[in-house]
Amino acid sequence: MKFTNGFWLEKDGIEGNYAAEAYEVEKKDNQLVVYAPVRQVKTRGDTLSMPLLTIRYSAPLKDVLKISISHFEGALDKEPHYEIHSKELVPEICIDEKEASIKSGALSAHVVLNSGWSVQFKGSGMPLTKNEWKSTAFMRETTEPVQHLFYSGDKTYIKEELSLSVGENVYGFGERFGAFIKNGQSIETTNQDGGTAGEQSYKTVPFYLTNKGYGVFVNSSDNVAFEVGTEKVSRVQFSVPGEKLEYFIIYGPSPKEIIEKYTALTGRPAMVPEWSFGLWLSTSFTTSYDEKTVMSFIDGMKERNIPLSVFHFDCFWMKGFNWCDFTWDLETFPDPKGLLKRLHERGLKVCVWINPYIAQRSPLFEEGRKAGYFLKKSDGSVWQTDMWQAGMAIVDFTNPDACKWYASKLDALVNMGVDTFKTDFGERIPTDCVYFNGADPQKMHNYYTYLYNECVFKLLEQRRGKGEACLFARSATAGSQKFPLHWGGDCESTFEAMAETLRGGLSLGLCGFGFWSHDIGGFEGNPPPALFKRWLQFGLLSSHSRLHGSNSYRVPWSVDEESSEVARIFTNIKLKLKPYLLKMAEEACVSGVPVLRAMFLEFPEDPTCAFLDRQYMLGDSLLIAPVFSEDGTVEYYLPKGRWVHYIDGREIDCADGGRWMKETYGFTSLPMWKRAGASSEL
Repeated sequence: MKFTNGFWLEKDGIEGNYAAEAYEVEKKDNQLVVYAPVRQVKTRGDTLSMPLLTIRYSAPLKDVLKISISHFEGALDKEPHYEIHSKELVPEICIDEKEASIKSGALSAHVVLNSGWSVQFKGSGMPLTKNEWKSTAFMRETTEPVQHLFYSGDKTYIKEELSLSVGENVYGFGERFGAFIKNGQSIETTNQDGGTAGEQSYKTVPFYLTNKGYGVFVNSSDNVAFEVGTEKVSRVQFSVPGEKLEYFIIYGPSPKEIIEKYTALTGRPAMVPEWSFGLWLSTSFTTSYDEKTVMSFIDGMKERNIPLSVFHFDCFWMKGFNWCDFTWDLETFPDPKGLLKRLHERGLKVCVWINPYIAQRSPLFEEGRKAGYFLKKSDGSVWQTDMWQAGMAIVDFTNPDACKWYASKLDALVNMGVDTFKTDFGERIPTDCVYFNGADPQKMHNYYTYLYNECVFKLLEQRRGKGEACLFARSATAGSQKFPLHWGGDCESTFEAMAETLRGGLSLGLCGFGFWSHDIGGFEGNPPPALFKRWLQFGLLSSHSRLHGSNSYRVPWSVDEESSEVARIFTNIKLKLKPYLLKMAEEACVSGVPVLRAMFLEFPEDPTCAFLDRQYMLGDSLLIAPVFSEDGTVEYYLPKGRWVHYIDGREIDCADGGRWMKETYGFTSLPMWKRAGASSEL
């Protein structure tokens, strides 16, 4: 959110109250507490009739500082709250005549005393970022001129700004499909069902990291508004509605160490089962299918020697207008239990589509309504909409009994033979509703997906055991990485969409999401043969791989028979890579470092890698450069080192420095390079 009209003025209707000085400081309960009035105090009379900001610095983990900024502290602290794993260390706090400082490991904050507002953050004694004049503030949005401080009804915000140094790049914020480097972008962290072609995102995370050795996590599930070098080009600004803002500065200094410490705070991915790394095949969304269609797909894959691991039934395994009733449409699938048994006999796992919405026609609607399991309106009636399914209600996962009820419906499917669930939706959650536990509906908009996917994941862990549970989830927020895995949402069938999908996956991985997939060939539209074959390569060289579309099938031969050959080759390559991928998966669970990695994550010392978003590292040893052109031309970069082409065996020695390559590939190959000295699993 932008508050200003240029550097000097606020926008009409905005009143800024900026921390002017550290008037008093004290050490209290292992915190450094700073009292910052919004005007400098020169006489006793200056202490009257003006806001005072209270800023608390503490050390939740080594190399991490928590900063809490508050104006009024009398508001109810309503749920939800992200689950934060904190050890609350005893930091080193020093106060003298010139500055007050607090130190956690190698990270320290230094507050200037007896001068204007200035806070310097240092890592290993070197400057990282800082607060400057007009950075820390209480902002008020008014509709009438303010005559005195006895007011009500105005909208308030707490705002913070951290400086950007020359050459500093900003990354992250969840799954973002625009430019990989976020400098110059205005970003709102509110989950939206908006596709992959714009600024909206299914998975928003109020976390970013930079190439200068630190990351920032804003601890709020509300819509955190970031201005990344926009309102002030040399600062990142973030603001939240209300009277309090809490954020963490995380010192790496390497990008991997930043992610490791961020996920120590918010949680690490659970391990996913070995079978999940194989190829998933879907019925697609609105296509016409029944058991005969499903078995023809599976037979077709076998005839073409394309190994298949998982079969997924999308929405219409249930009857239209009934989503979700968790009941098979018996007109289409008259023997669902037998069908699942037959799929298992072929060595396949089974996934079915679900969401957290209960249509009015579903028999479960009345059951949930009577028990109070749905979100409500302020008058106590059920909150309903026709947006997705006619008259649908939304399950209230803040109600423990509703969670048990919902999980019991899934448990019946597990008993029938279902192995996992595609947890779709969870983004279009109302903010004018009432929750069972009294949670703030604005803050629940993003947090809803956490509770939804947690409910389903825990059920699968209880039934399958740890390491054997996984989802195929679309929506997410901070901490959702604990419930893998996630896919990229509804992309178009174009090379441009394939590139934007990769940018989304790279950004999500930088927020600690270890496992990620996408719709091979694109979801919307019919992929042209060249695009489909290039996306097959990319999809089968991602951590997880699924063939899925909207109104057309994604079995390879539905595009052309050469696609079947490409699918066979790269599915077998992926199966050969499984020991390596499992090792990288274990690393993701231990450190939070993703399987699919941005180049600068693996090569932070190489300035060229800071900008690369059309190639990636699959684990620590495989460089993949997808082909984004119809004629097979691809331009990519090999960092310093010795590289061996995984498919054709060529060797290139870049001992003297990185090298740009421009090549043309057929559909059975692409730039896939192994680092010399790679792990034995390769």
